[in-house]
Amino acid sequence: MPAITAEGLVKIYRSRHSEVHALDGVDLVVEEGTVLGLLGPNGAGKTTMVRILTTLLRPDAGHATVAGFDIVREAQQLRSVIGLSGQYAAVDENLTARENLWMFGRLYQLNSAESRKRAGELLEQFDLIDAADRVVKTYSGGMRRRLDLASALIGRPRLLFLDEPTYLEEADELADTIAVIDRGKVIARGTADELKSQVGGERIEVVVHDRAALDRAEEILARDGSGQWVLDEHTRKLTVPATGGAGKLIEIVRDLGDAGIAIDDIALRRPTLDDVFLALTGRASSGDDEAAA
Repeated sequence: MPAITAEGLVKIYRSRHSEVHALDGVDLVVEEGTVLGLLGPNGAGKTTMVRILTTLLRPDAGHATVAGFDIVREAQQLRSVIGLSGQYAAVDENLTARENLWMFGRLYQLNSAESRKRAGELLEQFDLIDAADRVVKTYSGGMRRRLDLASALIGRPRLLFLDEPTYLEEADELADTIAVIDRGKVIARGTADELKSQVGGERIEVVVHDRAALDRAEEILARDGSGQWVLDEHTRKLTVPATGGAGKLIEIVRDLGDAGIAIDDIALRRPTLDDVFLALTGRASSGDDEAAA
C-alpha cells in the first residue's frame, strides 16, 4: 500500500466577495520509503495540501489515505503515526529544549521515563545537548528549527511531513520524486532530472568585460550556440543554449579569445529547478519546498 494516496482533493476558501480554490482536484501517490518534494510558487496550494494530509484541515471534496488511514474518518489513528514540522517552530520559548521534547513525548502518549529518554536521544542527534537546559528564547533561529524537527520525530513516526524545511538545491538532491503544484493542481511529476529535461539542455553564460564588445560577442554565441542568445544588459551577461558540454565551452572561449574579446566569467550551466518552475508556471518558485517522507 502506498504511504499516501490522494484522489480529487479540493479545498475552497470562501469570503463574502471571493472564492479561492486552494486545491482544485489533486491526485497524488507517494510510495512508502521514498521522499517526495512538493514544490510550487507562493500560493500554489502546497501548505493546504500538507495540512489536509495531516488532518489539520478537511477537504471540501475528494479522498485521501495516509499510512492506510482515511484522513477524515480515521484522523485520530493517523495522528499517532505521523510527524509534522510546520513553517514556523512550534516550540515553547519559555521552556528548555529538554522540557519541550519531554512535553511533546507526553503528547504522543509516551510515559514520562520514555519521553525523557527519547528527548536525550534527539538532543544528541540534533547537536543540541550542550544547550539542552537553556530556555529556547535564547536559541538562534537555526537551533529553534532543529528543535522543532526533533519534536516531530519524538514519537518515531512512520511518515514525516515537513512544511518548507529547505531550499531548492537540497530538494533537488534529497527528493526521490518531485511534484510541481500550481493554482491548486499537480502540473508535473518526476525525478529532478526528468523535470529538468522538459526545459531543454545546457546553457553557456558569458560575462563580457567591455560593454562595447557585446555586439561581437553576440555574433560568436549566435554562431557557436544552439539557439537564441539572451542578454542581461545590467550585468553584461550573455546566455545561449548549447550542446556538447565542456567541449562547446572550450570552443566558445577560444573563439572569443581569437576575436580579442575579454571576459570576466564563463560557465556551463545545467537547468535548475527554478528553470523548471519558470517553464511550467511562468513564475519563479517560492524558494522553499515541502516534503513527505
